Amino acid sequence: MPIFQIILTMKLYIETYGCQMNVADTEIIFSLMADAGYERTEDISEAEVILANTCSVRDNAEQRIWGRIDLFATEKKRRPGVLTGIVGCMAERLKDALLESGKVDIVAGPDAYRNLPKLVAAAKAGTPQIDVMLSHEETYGDIKPVRIDKNGVSAFISIMRGCNNVCSYCVVPYTRGAERSRNPKTIVREACQIFSDGYKEVTLLGQNVDSYFWKGEDGDVDFADLLAAVADVSPELRVRFATSHPKDISDKLIEVMASRPNICHSIHLPVQSGSDTMLVKMRRRYTRAWYLERVAKIRSLMPDCVITTDVIAGFCGETEQDHQDTLSIMREVGYDYAYMFQYSERPGTLAARNYPDDVPPEVKTRRLEEIIALQNQLSLESNRRDVGKVYEVLVEGPSRKNAAELCGRTPGGKMCVFPDSVHKAGDYTKVVVESCTSATLICKLV
Repeated sequence: MPIFQIILTMKLYIETYGCQMNVADTEIIFSLMADAGYERTEDISEAEVILANTCSVRDNAEQRIWGRIDLFATEKKRRPGVLTGIVGCMAERLKDALLESGKVDIVAGPDAYRNLPKLVAAAKAGTPQIDVMLSHEETYGDIKPVRIDKNGVSAFISIMRGCNNVCSYCVVPYTRGAERSRNPKTIVREACQIFSDGYKEVTLLGQNVDSYFWKGEDGDVDFADLLAAVADVSPELRVRFATSHPKDISDKLIEVMASRPNICHSIHLPVQSGSDTMLVKMRRRYTRAWYLERVAKIRSLMPDCVITTDVIAGFCGETEQDHQDTLSIMREVGYDYAYMFQYSERPGTLAARNYPDDVPPEVKTRRLEEIIALQNQLSLESNRRDVGKVYEVLVEGPSRKNAAELCGRTPGGKMCVFPDSVHKAGDYTKVVVESCTSATLICKLV
């Protein structure tokens, strides 16, 4: 049998944890490893190489990965010759502990994916491999990702890597390095390819998309310019993005969003806290008043804009008044959805070095429960306001709970379910909202 045929039988299995950016990174890894002769598999029992693409933003995310490493080790014992690896943020942060565990053969940080084929080859020879060097240039802009979504409708494009904000609670600047933006021509080219491949929606990804900036021979390009260029690929291509930073979101960007129907009226605008005292300590570099002014600007040009957020409960030194300030800003904005977490100290961050994690666990839990209860109420109120409205929905596929129903999202990103035996994933169709839960709009075809 020729050597190239043997190479093509090798299987690669990757589990992905954390944010959408990790999903995009996994697609890059599959592409790079395909060039080295590895095929993607979703069956861990047939894989020669098993990887976990990890997140270090919260402690419980890391603890979950340690549990998976034990399972990977079991697979290694069952099938000698299997290689296991940890890639992504946790790889960079816990590199020594991972190798010392003896259960991992490969540790690769977010900027080392081009070296994965070499690392795997060397690990096969019996020597554990590590590469967690951060880069000031790497963007993977020339890599065509292997799309791993199951519906063939939505795709991600990473437009930049790293972060310069250094919020005091966050490990991202230490695990993903400094900001660097991709050449806009490669981004638009990827969006064109995505659309020609049949995808109907693209999400532009960055730790802080609002700080995207490319200085080129043809002129400077900021995020508003880039967003307009991607939207102009086709009016039938929906365009989303994540994540915005409240200190950087510009009037120009909001105006571009309002000017193009295929740019979804949806903004994820993490507030983290409603207390100016906490915002200073978190090093967020905006005030409560600035944040609310940005929300007002968004709603003045896009009254239908869905605004979602992140909230941290129990940050260092948070008082009961600080907590009440968070609840009050949630009510004032009326978020449609939120990601809500207890603060967990991340080693090496500014907060870990400078502030005691002094809010008792039971107080953190109680405050988080209050935040969740309020957001459930706000989400339900938001969805109730949609009852009777007609939306154009992009069909994603069958509903998880009822095979006779389809599901899809409104331009604002809200999930709809509706009886339908005609349409399929990737179709646009109009629905009217008949009722709702706090998470879902229950609709029928118009």
